[in-house]
Formats: sequence, structure tokens, C-alpha cells
Amino acid sequence: MEIPLESAGRRWGLVVVSLAIAAILIPQACVLWLARNRLNSEEVDVMERGAELTPGDAAGWDRVGRLRQWDFLHQDVSAAITDYLKAVHEEPRSAYYWLDLAGAYEVTGDDVRAADAFAHAKAVYPASSEVAFDYGNFLLRQGEYAPAFEELRAAVRADPTLLPLAISRTWRSTGDVNQLVNQVLPANADAYFQAVDFFAASGLMEPALAVWQRLVGLDQPFDLPRSFPFIDELIHSDRAEDARAVWRGALSAAGLPHDDPPNGSLLWNGDFSRNFSNGGLDWRWTDVLGANFSFDSVPSGKGSRAVRLDFTGGRNLELAAPAQYVAVEPGRSYHFRALMRTDLITTESGMRFSIVDPNHGGAVATGTDNFTGSHDWTAVETDLVTPPETHFLLVRLRRNPSRLFDSKLAGTAWIADVTLLPSGSAAGTTPR
Repeated sequence: MEIPLESAGRRWGLVVVSLAIAAILIPQACVLWLARNRLNSEEVDVMERGAELTPGDAAGWDRVGRLRQWDFLHQDVSAAITDYLKAVHEEPRSAYYWLDLAGAYEVTGDDVRAADAFAHAKAVYPASSEVAFDYGNFLLRQGEYAPAFEELRAAVRADPTLLPLAISRTWRSTGDVNQLVNQVLPANADAYFQAVDFFAASGLMEPALAVWQRLVGLDQPFDLPRSFPFIDELIHSDRAEDARAVWRGALSAAGLPHDDPPNGSLLWNGDFSRNFSNGGLDWRWTDVLGANFSFDSVPSGKGSRAVRLDFTGGRNLELAAPAQYVAVEPGRSYHFRALMRTDLITTESGMRFSIVDPNHGGAVATGTDNFTGSHDWTAVETDLVTPPETHFLLVRLRRNPSRLFDSKLAGTAWIADVTLLPSGSAAGTTPR
């Protein structure tokens, strides 16, 4: 809208109105500027004066209270409570100010007022995952487990990223895996896996296995690699039978064949009929500079497929794959057999299979003959006896770096039909 300013009176009128507005707004702007600068000072007395300059500024009082509470050199929780009370008075519809007040009350041991503040936060924002989570943890600390579980379940349902913390805090409060599964975890595979991973990473294999059984009971499919971290923990913990059972269950859930190899071998996928899973109790392969990995056909009677490794001749490489962890029994005799073929393998350090106990250095350390040059398909074999402490063997194709001057590895190697069969017991027991 245009205002006609032809007359001097109107022009002077506009000037007067403008000056009047400026006289009102400029002091207010100065006050706001001063308050903001004081609140940003990080000095509690200065910040308090800044909050006092702006009546109704709940955020300012909450910020002052936080500084008082978390200043570990000059902590003053009682004064912080006063500040938080001013914040909730100015803005009673903010759940987060009520949470700050509740936390401060709990620090001082005033659990009754803390519970009341948490209840206010819940009433103000009942859908908040943060409110439910903080309230649930408070109830856990009070030993009020039933309402605590209800709050935590609501929190993780609204925000699944809170689940790992909910798992750890529930377990540390109750030590009851069944309460965790029944009362807190959503009934889906991802939630159960997070609980399994928490327990396994903490070395708590019994509760991890208990959750695993419940996970399998959900009858929900999941990708095979999701089970690999748990199986690795079972391997490192020397729990051979548990690892085999989990492996079969994971294969079944992934829709893959899960029966033991029909030839009685303890090695999985020893005929290479399936691609490597790269985890669990299947073969593992990590790309190596200077080696190209592929599968190849084999003559009749020598398995389904062969692993083919082509070496480029550019490196004196170290090879420790393909590799597989194998669950075995202590005090047993085993016979290892594989087929190997080589073509123009250079250097004196060639291809061999190595078999070791991955968890007890030196308990088992054996291998097959070193193959260099060119060989037609040849059976490579070795026998071994597992000592009392051995529950796993690590079977892998091995090539140690050459120590000769002309040490770069070239040529091609194939392996096929790899088996590890029980052949009796050193302790005189009958093989199963």
C-alpha cells in the first residue's frame, strides 16, 4: 500500500512514527542481543543474568541449569533444580525440560519428585521415544521392572536405534534373558540378532545361545551372513557343537541345504559345489593381489568343481586361503585328503595344505607336501590326532613367501574334493 507524502505534515508524521517505533524496538533488540551474548558466555553467573533479561525464556533457564549440573569442578545440582523449575514454569509443555528436572532430582536422591517429573514428561509427549527410554531406565534403577519393560518396549518400537542400549541396560539390571526377550525385544529377527551380538561380544555365550534358540523359533528367514559374527565368537570360544548347531540353523533359515556332507566329511562344501559363503563354517576367501580366484571343471570322479588360482608372477605373495574352520572333537584321529593339480608353479615355495588349531598355538600344526612345478591331479593326505584342548581346526591352502632372490610366484593351482574324516580315537573311543 502506498502512502501519499505530498504534504510536509504527512512526511513529518511518518518520521515521528518511525522514530517512535525505533525507540521501542531498538532497546528491545539491545536487551535480546545482551541476553544472547550472556547466555553464550559459558560462565554461569553471566548466563543467569542473561536469562533474567528475557522473561519467559525457558530455554535460557534450562541451559543455565545444565551448566550448573554438569560443571564437575563447581557442580551445584540444587541450584540446577531451581533453574529447571523456572524452565518448566515458563514452558510446561516441553518434555525435555521435565526430563532435565527429573534427572537432577534423581541425582540428589529425591526419587519421588524424579518420578513425578518423569510422569509430567510422559504426559506432555507420550509418543517420544526419548522420554519413554529415559523413563524406562529410571524405572529399571528403581527395580520397577514391569512398567520399565513397557516403557523400553515402546521406546525401541518408536526408535529401533535405541535397542542396543535397551538390551544392555535391561540385562545389567535384571540378568534375566527371558525377561529381555519376552518383555523388551520386538519379535523380529533383527532385534533378536542385536541381542545375540551383544551377549556374544560380551563373552556371555549361554544367554546368546538362549536368544538364538528363540530366534530360530520365530521361523523368520534371514540372510546367512547375519549369523557370521556369532559363529566367529563361538569358534573363538571353542564351542564346537554349538557352532555346528548354529551353522545348521542359519543355513536352514537362509533356505540353504543344511544336512551334513553325505561322505561323512567334517568339512563343509568340500566338493565346491556351491560358491563360498565367506564366513561361518564354510570356505573363506579374501582377494590377494597377484592371485586370481575362480572355479573350474574337474574330471569325473574328482568332485563337483575345482578351485582355480592363477598367479600373475608379479609378487612374492603369502597365501592363506581358501580356508575353513572345522568343528572337531578332542582326542580323536582324523584323516585329511584333497586333490591338487599345479601347472608351472614357480619358486621353491609352492602350494600345500596347512592344518592348525586356531585357538591354541602349536597344539596342532601339520600339512601336506609342497607342490611346485607341474603335477597332474594328485591326492595329498595327512593324518593327525587332536589333543585334549582342540575343538576346532583351521584348514587352509598355504603358500609361504619365498626367501630366494627370484621369488615372484607364477603358474596355476587347482584343488578339489577336500575331506576331513574321523578315523578313530587316540583315546580308544569309537568315532561317531
